[in-house]
Amino acid sequence: MVGIGYFNVLAVFVPIIALFFLVVALLQWLWNITIPDVFGLRSITYWQAFRLLIIAAILFGSGGTLVNL
Repeated sequence: MVGIGYFNVLAVFVPIIALFFLVVALLQWLWNITIPDVFGLRSITYWQAFRLLIIAAILFGSGGTLVNL
């Protein structure tokens, strides 16, 4: 019986998850170097950036998945 196999599944999902966490870190960095200076707001943490990215994906639509970010 031919199956997908755990290695093939990991080979696909691990880079996708890693890319998502990298995008979150990028969002945090961009926020922290821009928004506090422009609007006088506070810097944000990594997990706040994570939640902002999820909210943006829900509001602006990414095909129903976060992979398209």
